[in-house]
Amino acid sequence: MKRTVIYLLLTFLPWPATGQDKVAPRKIKENFWYKNSIIYNLEIGVFKDSDGDGRGDINGLIQKLDYLKMLGVDVIWLAPFQPSPGADDGYDVADYYGIDPKLGTPGDFAELMHQVKKRGMRVIMDLVINHTSDQHPWFQNARTSKTARYRDWYVWSPAKPRDGNKGMVFPGVQKTVWTLDTTTREYYYHRFYKFQPDLNFMNPEVMQETQRIIGYWLNQGISGFRLDAVPFIIEVPKTGSEKPKLDFSFLNDIRQFTQSRQADAAILGEANVEPKENVNYFGKNGEGIQMMFNFFANQHLFYAFATGDLGPFKKAMEETSQIPQSSQWANFLRNHDEIDLGRLTDSQRRKVYEAMGPDTNMQLYDRGIRRRLAPMMGNDIRRLEMAYSLLFSLPGAPVIRYGEELGMGDDLRLKERLSVRTPMQWNGTKNAGFTDADSAFRPVISTGEYGFEKVNAERQWRDESSLLGRITAIIQMRKACPEVGLGDATILESGSDDVLAIRYDYQNQSLIIVHNFSEQPRKVTLAVPGAGVKLYSLFGSAADVEVGNDRLAVQLPAYGFRWYRAGRLIP
Repeated sequence: MKRTVIYLLLTFLPWPATGQDKVAPRKIKENFWYKNSIIYNLEIGVFKDSDGDGRGDINGLIQKLDYLKMLGVDVIWLAPFQPSPGADDGYDVADYYGIDPKLGTPGDFAELMHQVKKRGMRVIMDLVINHTSDQHPWFQNARTSKTARYRDWYVWSPAKPRDGNKGMVFPGVQKTVWTLDTTTREYYYHRFYKFQPDLNFMNPEVMQETQRIIGYWLNQGISGFRLDAVPFIIEVPKTGSEKPKLDFSFLNDIRQFTQSRQADAAILGEANVEPKENVNYFGKNGEGIQMMFNFFANQHLFYAFATGDLGPFKKAMEETSQIPQSSQWANFLRNHDEIDLGRLTDSQRRKVYEAMGPDTNMQLYDRGIRRRLAPMMGNDIRRLEMAYSLLFSLPGAPVIRYGEELGMGDDLRLKERLSVRTPMQWNGTKNAGFTDADSAFRPVISTGEYGFEKVNAERQWRDESSLLGRITAIIQMRKACPEVGLGDATILESGSDDVLAIRYDYQNQSLIIVHNFSEQPRKVTLAVPGAGVKLYSLFGSAADVEVGNDRLAVQLPAYGFRWYRAGRLIP
C-alpha cells in the first residue's frame, strides 16, 4: 500500500543537482544553515546534573550552554530525551510527545530552547521512529489481540520466517529479528533488540502519526532531526531480512512535510550505505533528506589512521563527492555508537583492530571498536590535533561527540556502547563536577591517564596548548573558511602516500589544507591555483612553505597540518 501523505504548499524548493563530478559553487540561501554548522552531540543524562540526583538534566545543560558557545558550537544534537524504560539508553521510546521526568519537565525544555536561541544556536533531536519500546502504549495495545486498535502499527507473522536469524543490527548480542509474542502467539519484527518492535510504515496511520510528532517538536523550537536507522524505516515489511525492498518515497514525503511546517528545518540521516546508494537518500535533485553521515568515508579514514595508507580513504572521498547542491555530508570521528568498520575488507579491519582495538573487549558486534578517540590514538596529542584539523577540513559539516574535545577516555567495564557514554568531566572535584551526589548513575572515569583529575574542561580551558584549546582554535579557523562547507573540493597530488592535500574553490577564493598521517616529517610539492599566487598561512608556520610560479612546497612535521589561503599578487 502506498503511503498517504498530505502536504501544505511548500515555501522552499531544493536546489537542482549539477550532474558533475565536482559540486559547483553554491549560492546558498540563509536557510541552508546546516552547510557550515559545527554540530555537538550530547546526552542530557550524562552531561551535567543540576539537582544532585546523580543524573544529568535539562537545567544542567542550560548551565553549560556558555561553554558550548565559547567552544564554537552552532547546533546541539540531543540524544533521545523522551520517556523511556532505558533498556537501550533512551532509544527505546515510550512516549514521543513527552520529556523524561528524570531529565526535567516540559517547562525546563521550553527554557532550554529559549536560552539556546538567545545564544544564536540551534537544537536538533534524535527522531527514533524505526521502532518503539515494547512498553509503549501502542505496542501494549497491539499485543492484546490480533484485532487490536494498534495491531497493524507493527509487523507480525504467524510463523517465524526462515531468515529470522539474519539481518540483526547487533550480531553476537541479538539472536533473531523475530520474537514470539506469548499472548497472541504470533511473531513480531524487530531489527534491533527484542524490546524494540519495528513500526509498520506501510500503514498510513503510522506515517500520519510521525507527521504529528515532527510538527509537535518543530513547534517546541527544534530546528531539525537526526533520523535514526533510516534504511530500516523504509523497509517494505516481509520482503526479507537481509536484502529487503526499500521504499525511498518516504524520504521525500518526510522532507516535504517537515519543510511545509518549517521551511528551514533539516533532516540528518543515519544511513550506513554504499556510495552508489547515496542518490536514493539525498534524492536525484536533492528532494530527499538534506544531510547524511558519511559512514563510508569514515571507515576508510580509520584505516588511514591505523596504517598511514591513504589510498582507500581518497577513493572513498571521491566516491562520495557527487551529491546534490542542496545536500551535505556530516563528518565525524567518534559518535555515540561503535566505530563501524563493516565496509572494510577482513584484512583492513584486522589492521585497524591491531592498531586501535587489539583486545576483544574493545571490539563489538564483529565489526567495530567501542573506544573513544584518545585511547585509540594512544593519547598522542599530535595525532589527535591532526585528526580534528582533518575533521574540520573535510567536505561537509563537522560533528563532535561530547567530551572528545577533552580527549576523554572510555570505560570498557560497561556493556556494549555504554563504554563511550560516561559522564562529562567538568573539573577535578568530586565526580568530575558532573554531580554533587555521592555517586553518578553511571560511573565517572576516575583513575588512570583519562581520570577526571587529569582530563577535565576547567583544567584545559586555562591552557591554550591543551587539546580543548587547540580544537577551539581549529573551530574558529573553520568558521573563517566557509569554502569548506560551500566550495568545490579537489584532492591534490602530494607526491607522498602519507599526505592528504585538499583544495577548495569558492567565489574566486581558494583554500589549500594539508595533513601528514605519518609519524615522520614529510616534504610535499603541490600545484597552486594559477601563476602569480601568494599563499597566506592560516594555521601553521609560514616558514614551512615555499611558493614557486605554479608549485607549492610544504614541510610538514610528524602528524603536522597546514591551512593556506591563496590570493593573487597585486602588480
